[in-house]
Amino acid sequence: MKHGVKLTALSVFVALSLTACGGSDSKSTDKVVEEVKFDFSANEMITNLSNDVIVAGYENLNVKADELYLSTQNLVQDPTQDNLLAAQKAWVAARSPWEQGESHIFGPIDQMSIDPHLDSWPLATTDLQAVLDNVTNINAEFILKMNDNVQGYHTMEFLLFGNGIESNEKQIADLTEAERDYLLATAEIFKGYTQELEDAWLLGITDDNGEKDTPYLETFKSANNNIYGSQLAVIEELINGMIGIVDEVGNGKIADPFGASADKADTSLVESQYSWNSLKDFSDNITGVLNVYNGEFSGQSDKQGLYDFIASGDKALADRVLTEIEQAITDIEAISGENDMPFRRAITDDAGRERVQKAVDSLSTLQTSLESDVVELVKKWSGK
Repeated sequence: MKHGVKLTALSVFVALSLTACGGSDSKSTDKVVEEVKFDFSANEMITNLSNDVIVAGYENLNVKADELYLSTQNLVQDPTQDNLLAAQKAWVAARSPWEQGESHIFGPIDQMSIDPHLDSWPLATTDLQAVLDNVTNINAEFILKMNDNVQGYHTMEFLLFGNGIESNEKQIADLTEAERDYLLATAEIFKGYTQELEDAWLLGITDDNGEKDTPYLETFKSANNNIYGSQLAVIEELINGMIGIVDEVGNGKIADPFGASADKADTSLVESQYSWNSLKDFSDNITGVLNVYNGEFSGQSDKQGLYDFIASGDKALADRVLTEIEQAITDIEAISGENDMPFRRAITDDAGRERVQKAVDSLSTLQTSLESDVVELVKKWSGK
């Protein structure tokens, strides 16, 4: 798939026309004032974010996908409660790197439609149940021919945890043989997609003729090609990715089921509702923003991220945005309250709704800072 060049025209000068009014000999003077720019060498930051955040995240996702697949194999071969619990934990572990990676949904993940393959929502439970009730010999080849909304994370979630209405603690006696077969085949397909995603960044995408294009990692880092015509285009891609997921969490994932009041809340719209993992999803999404902003995963040695770029132009703004990201994560995690309330219950509870609204407000504040202040600051970068 061909992509247009992502370029932004920077305004270099501001022309101020100063006119002196008077008699026939009055003169008009145009004074050109150069706009203040800031310098920042972006090579190290872009290389670091490419290798140690984006690709490292996809490598971790692929490892967790493999562990999930192995856990489903164990569950099918030996269907015990302990093996079911192990598979549930493996699903949660595989969910986290994906959700954190939603802060940079671009490149191969978009080109190859990996997102809908892995994370389509809502799940078509009626279609899924029809297969479980009527199809024998369920395997990966059969499932691959079906729609994305009966594959991926949420299909495995439903099979592992149950419907999530009263509980997220499914019993092994309730996991049918057909469900185990469907789960194993879906995990196998899932693992294939995560491998393709990692390979696309490190090795390139293979076309129908078996030829590979340039690894996306090199395309992203070089910033001198038909996708990214400059380092500015790469930086804009990163910032837009952050804005996109902050908007999606605050104005979509949370706001859609939240509704205008408790009696208008719609729990059917809650993503990851079967496992009660929704709040972890949301906090991981914004943690992904934090990873890109800081330039490293939590607990790792300090490296350059977008914070360093922004601080070069406006240290106060860089610090404020960092505080707003951290506050948004804190407020999302606080939604569960003292009773560890799942999101689907918090949106129908008065005290829970107050906590939800606080998180939404924090996300809105962060989004405004990114869309207004950060985007405007980027225009002042000298490009060197």
